[in-house]
Amino acid sequence: MYVPMSITHKILAGHCGKGSVRPGEFIKARVDCCLGNDITAPLSINEFERARAKKVFDPERVYLVPDHSTPNKDIKSAQLVKQVRDFAIRHGLKYYFEVGQVGIEHALLPEQGLVLPGELIIGADSHTCTYGALGAFATGIGSTDLAAAMITGEVWLKVPECIKFIYKGKPAAWVTGKDLILYTIGRIGVDGALYMGMEFTGNVIDDLPMDDRFTMCNMAIEAGAKNGIITPDQKAVDYCKERAVRPFECVSGDTDASYREVFEWNVDGIEPQVAFPHLPSNVKPISEVGTVRIDQSVIGSCTNGRMSDLRAAAKVLKGEKVHPRVRLIIIPATQRIYREAMDEGLLAAFLDAGAVISPPTCGPCLGGHMGVLAEGERAIATTNRNFVGRMGHPKSEVYLSNPAVAAASAILGRIGGPGEIKGRG
Repeated sequence: MYVPMSITHKILAGHCGKGSVRPGEFIKARVDCCLGNDITAPLSINEFERARAKKVFDPERVYLVPDHSTPNKDIKSAQLVKQVRDFAIRHGLKYYFEVGQVGIEHALLPEQGLVLPGELIIGADSHTCTYGALGAFATGIGSTDLAAAMITGEVWLKVPECIKFIYKGKPAAWVTGKDLILYTIGRIGVDGALYMGMEFTGNVIDDLPMDDRFTMCNMAIEAGAKNGIITPDQKAVDYCKERAVRPFECVSGDTDASYREVFEWNVDGIEPQVAFPHLPSNVKPISEVGTVRIDQSVIGSCTNGRMSDLRAAAKVLKGEKVHPRVRLIIIPATQRIYREAMDEGLLAAFLDAGAVISPPTCGPCLGGHMGVLAEGERAIATTNRNFVGRMGHPKSEVYLSNPAVAAASAILGRIGGPGEIKGRG
């Protein structure tokens, strides 16, 4: 019997050996790969060893990426990374990334061709949903679930309901995928897609480069979603073909699939968005921000540390100087991006402007290192969360934006748009 399904449901059905699945159903599904980092993997390793497991289900499908506190910021982080490294060596894991090869996991794994269309991917990190940009079902899970998956190659899931988001029109200058997802979260709230699949469609999505698609799917979790996903097109296939470490097969949803809700928006009037403390949903268009002085600007993270993000920031910063009261921190997401930015002259533009450039790391995004805030300080950041104490002191503030806005704000000493800089003279 024919049951129309969304792309999310089709992937889940294919991985649990069923012809169809329905929302609310509990399934045990085969995973194509699973991942952990230096914060979450040690907990999984403890559970793995407590279970007296002898080996992982496949040493080429378990990825360990120490990206949160590396290079090691202190003794505790060094011990955690050592535990992860020792486990990887002991079990012959092919994809453990040491400093010098490591990058922020959700930029690194797509870049390395390790996550692919049609796959079911789980990771002990909430932003695992990033890989939905490739047309994969990708979701974050707890460290205990990761331990079970490392042993069995399977995961237990509840099938989510799905919401479709249709974006039409033509984005204005400086409006990016970051602005579209902030706008979306602002409209539906941080729990507006709670345990649901967010499917992004429409001509605007078709026109988005891969970097922006990763950004949108990355922040699906900020609306409470189980996963974010975009049906793979030729752009996604081309991206994967030149990187893929294994064969892949694209999946598309049925045109008559049903959804919990469908939102359709014309993006013509959307401006660059800024999320005010202390929720990603607390958004305002750049024209309504007012005067908000800042102490720090961070351009990087698994959300916006890719090449197009750095190019946008460099375009604004070139020939300008960072405000003397502001610290500008640039974090290329991977070693490859770092080198490409160097070859293009972007790092020189950042240094000339007065920025500091960090090695690839999550760093300040989680209040770890490379830019922790003191009491009373404000930062604008291209990261994904601005909860109380997210980047440091509980009485600091974080504002979220796209890279061009973060760069312009670093120059102005207050939150402002790139039009204020590029319109000078």
